[in-house]
Amino acid sequence: MTVQNGCCNDLHTFHIPVMGLGFSIDTPIKVARFGVSSVVSVMEDHLIERMRELHSRSHGFEYIPISVKDDDYRARRITAYLDLMGHIVERQMDKLKKEPFVAGNDIATYFESLPENSAVRTKYECMQSESDAVRKARLQSELRQQLIPGSIDVNIMTKLDRLNYSESGEELPPEFSDASSALRGFAKSRFNSSVVFSAGMNPRLFAYCTTFDEFFPDKEGKLAKKIILKVSDFRSAAIQGKFLAKKGLWVSEFRIESGLNCGGHAFATDGSLMGPILEEFKTRRSELSGELYDICSAALEKSGRFAFKERPAMKVTAQGGVGTYHEHDFLIQYYRLDSVGWGSPFLLVPEVTNVDDETLGRLSKAKREDYFLSNSSPLGVPFNNFRNSSSEEQRLSRISKGRPGSPCYKKFLAFNTEFGPSPLCTASRQYQDLKIKQAKAKAASAGFVVADQELSEIAEKDCLCEGLGASALIKNGIDPPHKLKAVTICPGPNLAYFTGVFSMSDMIGHIYGRKNLLNTHTRPHMFINELLLNIDYLKSEQGKYETDPVTRKPAQLELFRENLMKGIDYYRSIIQRIKLKESGAVDQFLSNLAEAAQLLTGMQLALHTK
Repeated sequence: MTVQNGCCNDLHTFHIPVMGLGFSIDTPIKVARFGVSSVVSVMEDHLIERMRELHSRSHGFEYIPISVKDDDYRARRITAYLDLMGHIVERQMDKLKKEPFVAGNDIATYFESLPENSAVRTKYECMQSESDAVRKARLQSELRQQLIPGSIDVNIMTKLDRLNYSESGEELPPEFSDASSALRGFAKSRFNSSVVFSAGMNPRLFAYCTTFDEFFPDKEGKLAKKIILKVSDFRSAAIQGKFLAKKGLWVSEFRIESGLNCGGHAFATDGSLMGPILEEFKTRRSELSGELYDICSAALEKSGRFAFKERPAMKVTAQGGVGTYHEHDFLIQYYRLDSVGWGSPFLLVPEVTNVDDETLGRLSKAKREDYFLSNSSPLGVPFNNFRNSSSEEQRLSRISKGRPGSPCYKKFLAFNTEFGPSPLCTASRQYQDLKIKQAKAKAASAGFVVADQELSEIAEKDCLCEGLGASALIKNGIDPPHKLKAVTICPGPNLAYFTGVFSMSDMIGHIYGRKNLLNTHTRPHMFINELLLNIDYLKSEQGKYETDPVTRKPAQLELFRENLMKGIDYYRSIIQRIKLKESGAVDQFLSNLAEAAQLLTGMQLALHTK
């Protein structure tokens, strides 16, 4: 039975997305009591168990270990950790509600963090200025009743769905796969919140949702657990939304993420840009909601389940590359978004995320060239990376010593069966050793020496299972397993425009326009940044086409280019609506569009002469 924990706080217009495996692993404990919603990755149960032990002991809760030898240990670890965080936030809220309204107390921070145009913030300011003791006490009582914590949401990357085996080597049923176990762990947790499905559709996982009553309306028409889909465009939202609706499952939110202007894995689209994508959601949102509601209601009736009393809300949010208050406010006002995600900038906020001191120091002084789109992910998906990370240093050191690759203990990304039935991770030492030997033998048989570029591409893959979780352990004084202390960090390229270390109050103030934390580097508008990133990506793909015309078809490259040109035309059409406040900003925006269009015209000529 789930417990209502006020998981629908709409007082803030931003949320904190999932970051890596460990950077936001306990962010709800740090921000939920201030009404801020955040997302936790539940893919790495070993890390989750260690963090559960840490927070159980530090907050005075009993810790009973869940061993890998226990039945269904992965799901049980996730349930236990989510319940623990829920209880900690409940306790924090109980304490906060009893505090006097004194500067520095959490209750004051709660209200002072809200945007200025919030009705609750206005009431708080009226209370502060009220001189009549009776009226002041009444306002304080009303404000205490409006204290709602932020949501403790979870992220499941649908592609990370490895099948598992018993100790005797027997394949376990599909419900014990990595993603299904994580979903079960979330579904069985006691507190109401949402699961964010990212990285596309997984029919088996989506179908598994139907085995949990929590994802269906109760007799009051309410949902205990909600589904959020992270999507790249409207078409993807419609396809996945209908798939779920036909099973009676309602999508409570579509979370649109920029394909390239984001942190972590970058799922490049076909050149469709954020602005046009959001425009389509804006104009077709009601249509999509109505269609999904009709399909979902019919499915619920057919299955004999409780129906919704009325059409439930279908939120639309966005994230990826936003960096100023004006951009944030424009997204909210013009596209009518319910919230905007701010992720990478919070890596510079020690109160909120887990970045160890060494990495934080490097990150806080980084330059634009230190952020790059790499091929280091074993998933074969472009991955936003940081050149000065200790994991990158470790990877290069291993190569120089003639031992490329990483030891592979957790095997979450072990999917490659090129060298036998037992899947290997392409970042593992075993795989890279076999692959390099294969490449050398193939070259030798043809009378050549294997190209350095081919060897570099093999050794570029890096371990994410350890690297994306190490920082959380190091920062909290916990020795990483097997002494693997190298940290992988995956900020979005937008972080290049933030330099320093900030407080939570500073960052929230920046989001709402009360402060400016941007460094002195000239920062193009987020739409321009995304456009330029897509042009760079297209250039890269065009270069690959010249050496691999079979895999990369010219028609695909031309579609990508055409969509970028359409995006430029769209931005020109709404230029007067975009909130460009700085002097000369409109002229600069138009100049950036003109330069981009010229580049793309040149690419068209190059493609047509191949």
